[in-house]
Amino acid sequence: MTRTSIPDSNVRGAFSDGGNTFSVHASSDEAPDSFQVYASGSVAEIVLVISGLNAGILNATWGLNWVNASEEWREWCEAEAFMVFYNGTKPAVGRVRVCHG
Repeated sequence: MTRTSIPDSNVRGAFSDGGNTFSVHASSDEAPDSFQVYASGSVAEIVLVISGLNAGILNATWGLNWVNASEEWREWCEAEAFMVFYNGTKPAVGRVRVCHG
C-alpha cells in the first residue's frame, strides 16, 4: 500500500528551537478560528493547538509529548507560533542590517 500526502495550503510557516522544527497550520484559508503546530512536519505529532481566534477567547491545548515541557519553553513556543501564524516564517538567524535614517 502506498500513501501520499496532499500539500497543505494552510501552512503559515515554521520555526525551530534548535533541535526540533515546528510547522504552523491555519484551520482554513479564510478567517481561521484556530491554528495547529506540528513537530518535524508530521501532522501526527501535534505540539500545540490554539483555538478561539475569531471569538477572542484563546485556548491553548498541548499535545501529549509537549504538555510536560517547562513553562518557559511553552511560553516561548506559543509566542513563536503566534508570530509565524500572523507573519510567516521567521528569517534565518544571522546578520541584519538596520538603517536609522
